[in-house]
Formats: sequence, structure tokens, C-alpha cells
Amino acid sequence: MDSFLHRYRNLLVLLALLLAQIIGLAVQVHRTESGRNTLDPEDMSGVRLIRLWADAVVAPPEQLSHAAKLGAKGLWQNYLDLRSIRAQNQQLQKTIDRLRLEQASLLEDAKQGERLQALVDFQQKYIYKTLAAQAIGSSGSDSSRVFYIDKGSAEGLDRDMAVLTADGIVGKVREVFPHSAQVLAINDETSGAGVILETTRIRGILRGNASGRLQIVGILKDDRIKPGEKVLTAGGDLIFPRGLPVGVVEKVVPDPDRDSFIDVIVTPAAHLDRLDEVLVITSTEPRFSAEQQQDMATSETLKGAEADAIKQQQKASQIMAERLPGLTDPNAPAANPAAPGQTAQPGQTPSAPAEAPVPKLLPARHPDRFTPGATPSTGEETPAPAGLENKPDKPTQHPSGQPGRNPKP
Repeated sequence: MDSFLHRYRNLLVLLALLLAQIIGLAVQVHRTESGRNTLDPEDMSGVRLIRLWADAVVAPPEQLSHAAKLGAKGLWQNYLDLRSIRAQNQQLQKTIDRLRLEQASLLEDAKQGERLQALVDFQQKYIYKTLAAQAIGSSGSDSSRVFYIDKGSAEGLDRDMAVLTADGIVGKVREVFPHSAQVLAINDETSGAGVILETTRIRGILRGNASGRLQIVGILKDDRIKPGEKVLTAGGDLIFPRGLPVGVVEKVVPDPDRDSFIDVIVTPAAHLDRLDEVLVITSTEPRFSAEQQQDMATSETLKGAEADAIKQQQKASQIMAERLPGLTDPNAPAANPAAPGQTAQPGQTPSAPAEAPVPKLLPARHPDRFTPGATPSTGEETPAPAGLENKPDKPTQHPSGQPGRNPKP
């Protein structure tokens, strides 16, 4: 070591001096923001070169150390320490499944709420009394289209009661049990209902075919029947009230058994393939809401007031007629005078006097111009005396051919 220092003594001293000089320059010289070096004392806001060199030497190891630390931490958390991740995944999967079930349940509840709201609105506006029921099952056979509801005789149901929804008719009650009932749908082959086309007013019988399609049978060929025409209940079957929606005309096909008849295929208004809630008409007696009853009471009151006004007008007309001068002769005797001593009892309205009979006019009782010493008749007529108005003289024929009357003795 000593030989090395002794041998390279001059070189080492030179290097030490150069290093000292460089360090001195680095301390004095500043690195400005523009990137140039300066010794101007007025522009000393930059970083010293010694500090800049020190940062350039120290920063790369520090960055490498920090990157190694982050890599090791990520490796530990993401790949090595995974003991609780499996349990967390299973718990999250269970939560997702539960939320999906809740979402489906809420969606079904929302749809059911919409159906029930439409059913309640229809029930409140419908004039007949109805009972809401839930469809609980079907017959399980393709050849028989019946289903069951959760209301029975305990709730007042009976056979042949109409079943419908807010969209249209569904069927009729076929069998009744204590707490359930069997409903025969209108698209069954054994079912039937009287219907009428809304526009053409053509009547027919609605029933189902073998494939479960609705059709109207027993109709003569008529070119007025077009697809899209509405079909309503006619009310003649004594089961479905008149005017309920049945469906719309889908197409018209010829009757395979009769040449002059056609079958009208109908698209049902109610969704017969997915029934959930239905209404059963339990009474056909009209019922009115409180508002309708109030309107009817108001109408009756107005009718009574109108009748009272008419009576007042009639009474005023009678009073006015009594006050106006009459057309009868005031000097004419009364037709039915009251008996002497007979007076009107208190509180008793005297009977109106009968109209005086009009005296019958007879010809003047003067001799005609053919009677000796008689004055010729002037044609004037005088009232006949009492007892003679119904005894006319018999006309006589004079020799001259002129009619005349014989004078009374």
C-alpha cells in the first residue's frame, strides 16, 4: 500500500486537486430552470451542480429499491396470501344469487301489482258485483281446458257464474267446492257463449275448437265481416252480461260442413294461457258507487223541483184566469145553483159552477108574408122561450111553392 502511494503520489495529488476544483465549481455554479449554468450572483435561483450530481447518483438506487418493495408487496398480496379469498368468493357468489332471487321476486310482485291494480280499477267501475279470485291450477290435460280458483261456495260462488278479467271474458264456473271452484274456459269445445259483432251487429255462438282456438259458428256468408272487428257478448246466454269484450276477428274461413256458412276465428281479449287473477260475477243486480248514487239523488231532486215549478205555473195560470174577464154572460142563470140554505162547510172547497147552457136560437115567431095582415119577416132571430127550444115548427108547403111556417095560436 505504501509503495502504491509512493509510486503514484504525484498522480493522486493531481486527481485530488482536480476533484477539489470540480467540487468547488459545483458548489459555486447553479443550474437554472432554463437548463444553462451561470455564475451570475443576481441569477442564483437554480440548483447547485453538486446537489444535482448527488441526486443523479442517489435517485436510481432509491427508485430500484422502491420498485422492488412494491413488487414484493404485490406478489405477497396477489399470489401468496390467498387463504381467505376462496371463502370471500363463495360468500360473494351466495350474495349474488340471493340478490338475483330478490330481483326476480320484486319484478314478479311489481307485475302482479299492476295486474291487481287494473283488476281493482275494473271492479270499481263495473256495475255488477264481483269477487276476486286467484288461479291455483289447471286440469293437466290438453283436451280439457279448465282451471281452478281459490274461492268456492263458502265465498258465495255458484255454478254458471261468469268469470272474466279486466281484458275480457274467461269462462264460467263449472263445479263448486267449499273453498275452490272449477272454471271452464271459453276456448273449450264444450263451452259456448252468445256474441255479437260490434260493427255489423251480426250474432253468433262462440265456442272453442279442437286446437283451443276461439271461433264463431252458425253465421251465413257476409262480406261485411272484416279482420280487426271487435266481438262483444250478446247477453242471450244468461251467463255473460251484455257488452263484455270477447276479442277481435282474426280471419274468416268457410264452414267445412255447410257451404253457405262461415266460421269466424277470434283472437281472445283475455290471456287464456297465462291467467293469474280473475273476477267472478256473483250478482247481476246493478250497483252504483257513492258518486253515482249522489248523481241519481241530485237528478231526483231536480225532477221534484221541476214538478213543483210546473204546479206553481199551473196554479198561477188558474189565478190569472179567474182575474181576467170571462166570456160568459153575467146575467145568465147558474146551471146548478146551490140549494137554499145550503152553505159551504168550513174547509170545503165549493164546487165550480157548471157552464150555463147556451140558449138555442129559433126563428122569429111572426106570421110569414103569405098570412093575411102579417108583417113580412126580416130574417131576424130571437131566442126561443123556455120550453120551446126543442119544439121546432113543422114547415108547410104553400100553394105558391114557397116554404113558410104556420103561426102558433
